[in-house]
Amino acid sequence: MQLWQNFIEALDSLSSNKVRSALTVLGIVIGVGAVIAMLSIGRGAQDTITGSISGIGTNLLFIIRGGNEEVRNPEPLTLRDAEAMRDPFAAPSVIGVAPILSGNVELSYSGESLITQGMGVTPDYESVRNVEIMEGEFIGEVHMLGRSAVVVLGPDAAESLFGRSQGVVGETIRIEGQPFRVLGVTAPVGGSGFSNPDEQIYVPMTTAQARLFRRSRDSVDMIIVQAISAEAVPAASEEIAGILRTRHRTPIGEDDFTIFTQQDFLDTARTITNVLTIFLGGIAAISLLVGGIGIMNIMLVSVTERTREIGLRKAVGARKSDILLQFLTESALLSLMGGLIGIALGWGLSELVRVIAAASDADLVPRVGLDSVLLATLFSAAVGLFFGLYPAKRAADLEPVEALRYE
Repeated sequence: MQLWQNFIEALDSLSSNKVRSALTVLGIVIGVGAVIAMLSIGRGAQDTITGSISGIGTNLLFIIRGGNEEVRNPEPLTLRDAEAMRDPFAAPSVIGVAPILSGNVELSYSGESLITQGMGVTPDYESVRNVEIMEGEFIGEVHMLGRSAVVVLGPDAAESLFGRSQGVVGETIRIEGQPFRVLGVTAPVGGSGFSNPDEQIYVPMTTAQARLFRRSRDSVDMIIVQAISAEAVPAASEEIAGILRTRHRTPIGEDDFTIFTQQDFLDTARTITNVLTIFLGGIAAISLLVGGIGIMNIMLVSVTERTREIGLRKAVGARKSDILLQFLTESALLSLMGGLIGIALGWGLSELVRVIAAASDADLVPRVGLDSVLLATLFSAAVGLFFGLYPAKRAADLEPVEALRYE
């Protein structure tokens, strides 16, 4: 009953100074709203990044040249290494192997030019990476055997050169000044930056070796391996490592190659985005501390204004704990009201970011989690109690006689 009475008295005290109370609550509102919005945006970014990585395929392995720092002059990966990985007896967990050559190339067509990432691939690349063709066809064995000057364009590359991504099959473009016939255009998958797959181009591996990327001893830059399932990835990794150790004659612990899995990329992405989310939430939480200082300020002013009232209450029998509880209730009520309004503000900001991202064709959907709402609300309540404790104790420690004499 006493708690309910304290609650009613706190409401009455705060409502008597509406503007001052509203301005004090505003600091908590902004702090809670910012924390929830930042955490939801960070989680949305994490979902987007991990979703994109998972979309590549959870049963893929990526093999590149080079091991630990102690290995000097590592052997390059070669087409013969890739061929050895196709052996069903040596690597029963492997169902697809796609060696890759890559490098920057300049494309040109009718006065338009573009510098993008060119990739020399084999026909297996289409199935291993699950490439979808929007029009035309992908590179085949006949193109490999004939070292054909053909190219498959990403939709963004076609758009940059032709101003359209359809109806370009059969056109001739120049790659590094050499004519190539457009064989097909891949379906858009989304992406941005240097590794945007929609801006990449693909040419036959044999053509890339002879005319674009000159490499020695049939070396390749990367080998992508497809395991029979996501569960078979560890077994496939061990099988591939064994094949390469035998071919490169390297002892265990001195591998001159590195094998990455999708889980490695996912773990790295989650670590980075978690740090980013915590960083954003920490910056937003600073505004909660500012709001807490505002609560302390308003409560100190309230103690000063109500000094005679406190003295009168003590004179008629109010205990020190009663005064302390009364002022703590007021500070907690301020922070609680700010927290509830801040939840609505944080949700609204997250929705606004989602709408803006959708309008900008950005794949970002902020996710407001229950834990972030509870964290922000509990933190705001703790801030209110912490910064209200000193003013409440100051009020409780007032001597009745001195308080009644205060003018």
